[in-house]
Amino acid sequence: MSTPLPPIFHEWFSSRGWQIHPHQQAMLEHAAAPALLLVAPTGGGKTLAGFLPSLAELSNGEHEGLHTLYISPLKALAADIKRNLSTPIGEMGLPIRVEDRTGDTSATRKKCQRADPPHILLTTPESLALLTSYEDAPRMFAGLSRVIIDEIHALAESKRGDQLMLSLARLSTLAPRLRRVGLSATVDDPQAIGALMARHPDPVEILQADPGPAPDIAMLETETPPPWAGGGGRYAIPAVLEQVRQHRTTLIFHNTRAQAEIFFHHLWLANEEGLPIGIHHGSLSREQREKVEAAMVEGRLRAIVCTGSLDLGIDWGDVDLVIQVGAPKNVKRLVQRIGRANHRYNAPSKALLVPANRFEIIECQAALEAVREHDLDGAPRGAGPRDVLCQHILIAACVGPFWSDDLFAEMTTSGAYAGLSRDAFDACLDFCATGGYALRAYDRWQRLKQRPDGLWQLRDPRAAQRIRMNIGTIQDTDTLKVRLRNRGGGKPLGEVEEAFAASLTQGDTFLIGGQIVRYEGLREMTVEVTRHAAQKPKVAVFAGTKFASTTRLMDRILAMLQQPDWPDLPAHTRDWLRLQSELSHLPQRNRLLVESFPHDGREHVCVYGFAGKNAQQTLGLLLTRRMEDAGLHPLGFVSTDYATLIWGLEPLRDAAPLFARETLQEGLETWLAGNAVMKRTFRASATIAGLIERNMPSARKSGRQATFSSDILYDTLLKYEPDHLLMQITREEALRGLVDFGRIEEMIDRVEGRIDHIRLERVTPFAAPLLLEVGKVPVVGAGRERLVAEEAARLMEAAGIGAADPGSLA
Repeated sequence: MSTPLPPIFHEWFSSRGWQIHPHQQAMLEHAAAPALLLVAPTGGGKTLAGFLPSLAELSNGEHEGLHTLYISPLKALAADIKRNLSTPIGEMGLPIRVEDRTGDTSATRKKCQRADPPHILLTTPESLALLTSYEDAPRMFAGLSRVIIDEIHALAESKRGDQLMLSLARLSTLAPRLRRVGLSATVDDPQAIGALMARHPDPVEILQADPGPAPDIAMLETETPPPWAGGGGRYAIPAVLEQVRQHRTTLIFHNTRAQAEIFFHHLWLANEEGLPIGIHHGSLSREQREKVEAAMVEGRLRAIVCTGSLDLGIDWGDVDLVIQVGAPKNVKRLVQRIGRANHRYNAPSKALLVPANRFEIIECQAALEAVREHDLDGAPRGAGPRDVLCQHILIAACVGPFWSDDLFAEMTTSGAYAGLSRDAFDACLDFCATGGYALRAYDRWQRLKQRPDGLWQLRDPRAAQRIRMNIGTIQDTDTLKVRLRNRGGGKPLGEVEEAFAASLTQGDTFLIGGQIVRYEGLREMTVEVTRHAAQKPKVAVFAGTKFASTTRLMDRILAMLQQPDWPDLPAHTRDWLRLQSELSHLPQRNRLLVESFPHDGREHVCVYGFAGKNAQQTLGLLLTRRMEDAGLHPLGFVSTDYATLIWGLEPLRDAAPLFARETLQEGLETWLAGNAVMKRTFRASATIAGLIERNMPSARKSGRQATFSSDILYDTLLKYEPDHLLMQITREEALRGLVDFGRIEEMIDRVEGRIDHIRLERVTPFAAPLLLEVGKVPVVGAGRERLVAEEAARLMEAAGIGAADPGSLA
C-alpha cells in the first residue's frame, strides 16, 4: 500500500521550483514494505526520501506519540537532519514535533522525551540501546511505525551495527508492525545489507535510484613525484594550494588524524596568501569542531583538512572539490568522500587523489578504475559477535524479568544472529548470570538469576544503573584532555592518547588543532600546555583507525601489474615497474614472490603478499619466529599493505617451508597465547560484554586501571579456564581484526604452493621503499645475542685483552 503525498507537499515543492525525484516517489509507493533499502547517490535527496512517508502520514495530526525513529552513525548528522527537517515542517505548518537525542542532549530533555516522546526522534545506535533498557520502553515504543537507518553501510561493518540490529529486534517485539528503512549511497552488495537490516526471515525490497553522472575523478599532477615511502603527502602541498585557490571550498581528506595535523601544519606554513583554512577531526574539542563546522556552512573557509569525521552525509556548505591524500584503502570510503563535493542531484562530484608514495600511485590508479566501474569493495561481516550479544542480554534484564526462550527467538530475527545456536545463546546467558566457571565465586559477576517460575531477572535491581552507564560498543582509546594552562582552567583543545602523554617531558612540543603547543605538565588527568612558536613539533599519536587495503583493491593492483606497458600510470612509475621486472619479477596474483638479497651488512627477505597491513604485520611476526627456529637469526621486520621486509644475519636458502599452512597456524597459536594483542582484544570484548565496567556511578576508570584489571582477569582465565566464553570471543576478534590471519590463509590458498624465491645480489626496486618505511619491529632472539657477542669480542680485542670466541660469549 502506497502513501499518497498530500497537496500541501506538492505546493511546497513547486514553491521552490523542485520536482519530486523518481526514487522519492518510489519510497512513497513502497511505504508499507516491512523492509526497504534505498541506494541513491549523495546529493540525491535520499534522506528526504526516507522521511517523506513519515511526514505524509503525520501531516493530518492524528498520530500521538513516537511515529518515526531515525538512526544516524554520527551525533552531528542527527543534529543536521533536525535543522533540515525543521524547514519543510515549519514552512508547511505541519503539526509534527522533531527532536534529537544523543550524548550531547541534556538529562532533563532526555527524561522529558521518555515521558512525552516527539513524533520523530533522531538518535544514534548507543542512545537507542539505552532507551530500550528502561522499564517504560514498551510504552514509549508501542506506537512506533517506522525506523530509518541512515548511512547504513557505515553501521553494517561494525559492532555498532550488530548492536543496532539487536535493538531493532527488540523494537519489532514492542511494535510488531514496525517498518524498517535503510539509506545509503555506497553499498557493494544491496542484498547482503538488506538481509542484515530486515527482520529475519522477512524479505527486503531494494530501490536503486539513478546513480547520476559519473564523478570527475583523477590523480593530482605534481611537479615533484611522490617519495619512495611515507604517508603524509607533503610533496604535493604546492599543487594542493593551487587547487584550493581555484575552487570555492575544498575538503582535504587524510586517513589518520596525525597525518591530518602534519599536513595542515605544513599547508599553513606554505599559505602565504592567508587563505582561510581549517582542520577537523575526532580528537579536537567539540568547541573547535563546531567552530569549523559553522564556518564551513557559512562559506567562510576555502579548505578544510579532515579525516573520517566528515565522511558521512552532512551538507557542509558549498564544497566543490574533494582531495584524498594517501591511498583510500577502501573504494567505498573513497566514493563516500567523493560525494561530499557538489552535494547536488545530477551534478558530478569532483575529486583528486594524492598518492603519498610510489606504491600508492598504483593503488590510487586501481581505486580510480574501481570507482569508474562501480566496483565497491566489501567483505561479509560474518556471524554476529557474542560480546555484543552478552551486552544485549544485560540490557534486556534492565527492562524487567524475561523468558530465555522469548529472548532467544527475538535475537535470531536479527540478520547477523539468525544462525545463532541455542547452545551459544545459553553460554552467553550463563556468562551474564555467573561470569563463567572460573569467576562464579565472585559476587560482582553474578548479575542474573533464574526465578522458581523460570523467568530470568537482575540479581540486584541496582545493577541496572551500572549496566546502562556502560552500554555501547565503541572502545575509546585511552585519552587525556588537552587544555591551555591558566589559573581558571584554560580553553580545551582536544585529546591525545594516554600513552603519548606519558612519553612527554616538560618543554616537549606537539601539534593539536593545527597549532604547536608546549607541554607544561599533567594536572588532574589533564594535559596542560601553552602556545609555542616552534617550527618542528613532536607529533601527537592520535587515536583512530589505521585502515588496511581491501582484498578486492589488492587484486586489482596485482592485475594491473600484469598489464603490458601500464599505459595509465605516470612515466616515472612505468620506469620503476620496468626496472623491477628486469632485475627480478613483478608479483602475480596466483604466485607468491619472495626476494632475498644482502644489503648494508645484513641479509634481507621481502615477501610480496598483498594481504593488507594487518595481515602483512602478522606474517612478519610468524615468519621471523620460523626463521629463528631455522637458525637464520632474524633481527627485525617492517610491513606495508603490499609486502613484509625481514632482515637478519643468515641468508634464506629455501622459502617454501616458511609458508606451510600448518606451520603458520601452529606459530600463530603459540604467539597469540601470551601476546599483548590478545590482552588488548580481551579488554575490548570484556568491556562490551559487561565483565569490565569503564563507567561507574562514582568515577570513570582510567585507562591504566582498566588495563590492570583486564590483564589480571585475562591471566586468571588463561590459567584456570582457557576455554572461557570471553577467551573464545577474544581469539575470534583477534583473528578477525588486529591479526587478520584470514587474509594470510586467503593468500596461501591463492598461490597453492607456487612460490617464486629469487636470490639477488642487491636490493630490488620494489624492496627499496620498504627500507625507508617507519614502524620497524625488532626481533629479540639469537641474532641479537650474536651481534652483542661479536661486538663484545671486538671491544675486547681492541682493548688488547685478546681474541675471543664470539660464540662463547653468547
